[in-house]
Amino acid sequence: MTAHDDIDMLAAEYVLGTLEADERTEVAQRREHDSNLDARILAWEARLAPLSNEIQAVAPGTDLLERIERRIAVLETEANTGESSTTQLVALRRRLGFWRWSTALASAAALILAMVLVVPFDSAPNQSPFVAVFSQNDQQPAFILTVNLDNRRLNVQPVAAEPLPDRSYQLWIKSAELGPTPRSVGVLNDNLSLDANALRDYDPDLLKQATFGISVEPPGGSPTGQPTGPAIHGYLYPTDQGERSQHL
Repeated sequence: MTAHDDIDMLAAEYVLGTLEADERTEVAQRREHDSNLDARILAWEARLAPLSNEIQAVAPGTDLLERIERRIAVLETEANTGESSTTQLVALRRRLGFWRWSTALASAAALILAMVLVVPFDSAPNQSPFVAVFSQNDQQPAFILTVNLDNRRLNVQPVAAEPLPDRSYQLWIKSAELGPTPRSVGVLNDNLSLDANALRDYDPDLLKQATFGISVEPPGGSPTGQPTGPAIHGYLYPTDQGERSQHL
């Protein structure tokens, strides 16, 4: 990744709110004297602003906020009397602030992060890639899969994932048309990438509806022909606005 890409990625993560607290503070301070970084942050803010109209808020239980606030009040009382560590209070206050916005933002952030990380390949006119995000729960994406359905070329890019000692990552595809069990697409190599032509024999319509998985396997891949270790899953999602409308 070039320095240009590093700054753009950093700006995107800052706007999305996916940075750790200390990293976010560092970026906020840096942008004050780094005009390039500041310009990229402003550009990402403008680019992502329309998302606020597309995100549907998820309403928690009607008494959740009240219960959190009551718990904070109890901890404040205990802290004042020396009965409790203030660490719990700080953690709960952070959780309260996070609760107010994180549920609706999480899925949008993951998808936009995927689009930020998409590596242009086979960039012929009018070819918009599809992406799948592989993440465990609400954590930062581990991998991103990009597929150009016109020629079935793929690109697997690690995000938070790192090589594992004496283990291999393996990509799988599952579809009703392929039978009841997953089919191996391939074992990721040492730099966590895969042959770009690994999906060349699959129909584009099948790929659009398929479930993809990445599992942790023994060196060289699964000895059974089926996933043997923990797996994370993803579905292809179009990056083009028109395609997204048809896909939904």
